Amino acid sequence: MRKLVIIFGGQSSEHEISVISATNISKQVDTDKYELILIGITKEGKWLKVENISSMEDGSWINSRTSAFILPDATKKCIIVETDGEYKEIHVDVVFPVLHGLYGEDGTIQGLLELAKIPYVGCGVLASAVGMDKLYTKLVVDKLGIRQAAYEPVLDYEASKDFEGVIKRIENRFDYPVFVKPSNAGSSRGVSKASNREELEKGIKEALNHDRKVLVEETIVGHEVECGVLGKPGDVTASGVGEIKSAATFYDYDAKYKLDSLTLLDSKLPDGVREKLPECAKKIFTALDGFGLSRVDFFAREDGEIVFNEINTMPGFTAISMYPMLFEAAGIGKKELIDKLIELAFERR
Repeated sequence: MRKLVIIFGGQSSEHEISVISATNISKQVDTDKYELILIGITKEGKWLKVENISSMEDGSWINSRTSAFILPDATKKCIIVETDGEYKEIHVDVVFPVLHGLYGEDGTIQGLLELAKIPYVGCGVLASAVGMDKLYTKLVVDKLGIRQAAYEPVLDYEASKDFEGVIKRIENRFDYPVFVKPSNAGSSRGVSKASNREELEKGIKEALNHDRKVLVEETIVGHEVECGVLGKPGDVTASGVGEIKSAATFYDYDAKYKLDSLTLLDSKLPDGVREKLPECAKKIFTALDGFGLSRVDFFAREDGEIVFNEINTMPGFTAISMYPMLFEAAGIGKKELIDKLIELAFERR
């Protein structure tokens, strides 16, 4: 039986969401095909071997006395487990890194797995790193002929040298309101809407607390819609289109996970959106050298124009997450979806 390692938690702001996603994924693994090994990463960065799914659910996994980490030696293809000073190697066949945000979805864990030559689920180093960085994603999508929100980058050294000049440059480019976003941050952390200069200044300073690169974008009015993609280069399948009904002014972290935002699979969208948007999602996924899975987010304007927002290369698998819901609506249940993703990992390697 093949050994499947699921890694969860991590040092990002999306630690708790990763634990929930990994718990749901673990329950859907075909245990007739895979022996499940669980590794949790604490917020401080400690790697622990986790005994069972129930300890993930009640939070007791963080009390584990057994360390476990991936050995980068490509001749071993194993994890090292340590308890009370005693070390043991466990061979593994495939890894599912259920890590959202920085230090997991950004190419870091993917690079470690590439060194170890262990197959893994999801996008590779390039797609993960570029997809995590909103600025560089925009530079790629600029070449595809797909409309996206106009943007103005702000770098930390620019802001520290001439903050007033940065503000004037943005005001010369855009009318208020604008959105301010860290280039690298998950689940809309550090994102704000600025309706005047005071809010813009505050928003940029807050975004710079999360990343050294910041994007200021024009406001796009439209339906917030998402599409899942599944597959490999030359063979990519897109799901249907789902809509987010945010419980807040915009879909920030609290709106996603703390408030009563809605994910709708059958909402009324402008004519042509449901037909055109999946093709745009596949183009963006392919352009970023995507592999395995991603969720691609857009705005759909009332005139039918589609505007790209961002790509998420390790989408959530919580009870309210759009990605598994979209594929379930398309006839691919959670268990089959997880199985397909793991098989794709073996195909790449």
